[in-house]
Amino acid sequence: MPKPPRKPPRSRASPPRSSPRVWFAALVLALGALGVWAWLRQPSSAVTPRPITTGGSPVIPDQAATYAEYAGSASCRECHEEAFALWEKSNHGLAERPLSLDLDGRAFAPPRSFRHGSQQTRVWLEGTNFQISARGLSGSNETYSAVRVIGHDPLRQFLVSFPGGRLQTLEASYDPHRNEWFNVYGAEDRQPGEWGHWTGRGMNWNHMCAGCHNVRVRKNYDPATDTYRTAWVEHGVGCESCHGPLRRHVEWRKQYPDKTLPDPTLTTVSTNQMFAACAGCHARRSELTGDFTVGDDFFDHYSLTIVDESDIYYPDGQVRDENYEYAAFLGSRMARAGVVCQDCHDPHSMKTRLPGNWLCQRCHNGSYAGAPIIEPVSHSRHKVFGYDTNGVPLEVDLLAYNPRTIPETGGECAGCHMPVTTYMQRHPRHDHGFTVPDPLLTRELGIPNACNRCHADKSVDWAIEYTEQWYGTKMERPARARTRIIAAARAGDPAARGPLLGLLNSETNTYWQAVATGLLGQWAGEPPVTAALRARLEHDHPLVRERAVRALEPLVAADRGLAARFVARLEDPVRAVRLAAAWALRERLELDSRAGRELRHLLVLNADQPGGQMQIAAFEGARGQRDRALAGYARAVAWDPYSPPIRHDYAVALSQAGRAREALEQLQTACRLAPREAEYAFKLGLAWSELGDLREAAAALERAVQLDPRHARAWYNLGLARNAQSRPEDALAALRTAETAAPTDPRIPYARATILAHLGRVEEARTAAARALELDRTFEAARELLASLRR
Repeated sequence: MPKPPRKPPRSRASPPRSSPRVWFAALVLALGALGVWAWLRQPSSAVTPRPITTGGSPVIPDQAATYAEYAGSASCRECHEEAFALWEKSNHGLAERPLSLDLDGRAFAPPRSFRHGSQQTRVWLEGTNFQISARGLSGSNETYSAVRVIGHDPLRQFLVSFPGGRLQTLEASYDPHRNEWFNVYGAEDRQPGEWGHWTGRGMNWNHMCAGCHNVRVRKNYDPATDTYRTAWVEHGVGCESCHGPLRRHVEWRKQYPDKTLPDPTLTTVSTNQMFAACAGCHARRSELTGDFTVGDDFFDHYSLTIVDESDIYYPDGQVRDENYEYAAFLGSRMARAGVVCQDCHDPHSMKTRLPGNWLCQRCHNGSYAGAPIIEPVSHSRHKVFGYDTNGVPLEVDLLAYNPRTIPETGGECAGCHMPVTTYMQRHPRHDHGFTVPDPLLTRELGIPNACNRCHADKSVDWAIEYTEQWYGTKMERPARARTRIIAAARAGDPAARGPLLGLLNSETNTYWQAVATGLLGQWAGEPPVTAALRARLEHDHPLVRERAVRALEPLVAADRGLAARFVARLEDPVRAVRLAAAWALRERLELDSRAGRELRHLLVLNADQPGGQMQIAAFEGARGQRDRALAGYARAVAWDPYSPPIRHDYAVALSQAGRAREALEQLQTACRLAPREAEYAFKLGLAWSELGDLREAAAALERAVQLDPRHARAWYNLGLARNAQSRPEDALAALRTAETAAPTDPRIPYARATILAHLGRVEEARTAAARALELDRTFEAARELLASLRR
């Protein structure tokens, strides 16, 4: 699962894919010969099914032996006083800690309460105990003792103990700047039983928070008992989070205190390895191992969430959801030029190395050949602190510089190229994509621009007028063209295929190559796209290879050559790619192989979340273990009852198991929870058909095409339903629309041909049957129909 935001939504399950691989049995009406829009692949009889076990994993090293290699941050103080002092009071040093009267007393004393939505939360001190009264699982207020704090500035969240080794993160959070409590969910009035309520799995510290707020965490979840034995080396982001285990170094230095002697116990960490260490927590990503340490490859432990078909990011790469910094930064020109985190941030205090524009001017003043020279006044067309109106730098005492005392003039580099989004109600964060404000894309695609973020009282057209006046043709940048292509591809526009293929070849940034690779997956079956994606299986970068595997996965079952390529990827040097290939080949994967063991470890690692149970269910279903699959879906529904995608997938599995009535009930719930989701209405129509209720089936399919006029499968099945209701002309109209939306599917013209033949419109029937055969020369039913019409 992707790394969830610290303020998760009510439900975190992913929406259904635009091209799901398993459908209900299609409508079997008067045209039974039309077949189904489904394919259910059964595992080979050679596969020996086995349950997913939780025994010692060969993927990560032994916990006791691993922890024995750590010395703790306190051991660093004696020799590294200056670095230690910078770190100790930083947000890293205080990322998680026990409560103290010095730091937290003001939040709890005197007692206070605040109302948020339908709930009332009260906090107070009881001796040395920090007490919180909040709505619990019972639906009534219960009293909890806060045991630790996560976060420091600009907000603090509090942890309380729950049964089964759990710690939960309260929604009631504290703002130390304003000395006030607030609801981290904002106006949302979440209730017990919801996945995203503070008592639910969406705010479970063991899964959601621990790994990035402590040193070398082992979650140690036991699926058999649904309990945790979570362990860690040290609270907070300690020295060894970034430098690796240092016990041997400390011991050697005590024995050889002469600092001029090189320490043979130390391993040099490269710039890119340190960059990966930052990325591990400053990225939205899926956990693959639960055991990253500095020096490891990021993609050996995580699958990165990037711009894709969803709206997690804007199509130009700007963050939309709580996506952290790493992926946006990878897509930037700065990353492409080799800039890394520590170029701008002190690695111990985490503060920027210089304030304001002086940081940017370190490189953009002619000092670096690859960095364009930028004079802030003429470039920004705004007043710039520290420069006169002619762009000449003024003398400024940087030691006394305080940005809070300087009026905003619009001349800050970060204001335009690193716009701020506030998360968790109180946490403003800069976008690290270093994008260029483009009001024209705001008008065309709804992408926010920095101009109107500041000038909220002005129109987008006003911003367009000034950007065109000031920058002219410079605004026609490659990034603008790329954004338009990606936006069209995300919308499923077939016209985007060619430009997206072109982008795949012309783009020099690996991140955007990976984005294009992933988006091409919706057209993976078309020969030029297939060829391009196959080529990316050998790309130098694992992010591109992983996306290529995912994009080609729907084709692997029917293409032996491609399957062989995927088998080769099971030995890829990077785990993220191996796991993508293992998942694609899960039906016949040898579970004792390296990739098989890694996949089993991944499934157990995430088994404490609804999404993890869905993954287990899909795995077991693919290997023919229907009962285990249904049990996984049932657990996912129980853990996140308000998630429409989980209900949808459970319904599909129930239908395949012959439990049509239960499938219908799950789909009805999904449609109630997401009334504007066309896919759910479509599946509901198929479910009604499976139960023999054509009237309800047609009504649901009508709803589906209203919600998504380009839903070819819904139009196709609506055509069949209308024909079964003795409405042949309406049926033909629906099928013509389906054919426009999916012009390469032979089943649609074949359906038209069958209806036309029944109506006695022989010439039209011949034309339609010939079209079906033209699209698929192996379509025997179309061949037989055409032959009969010629007699």
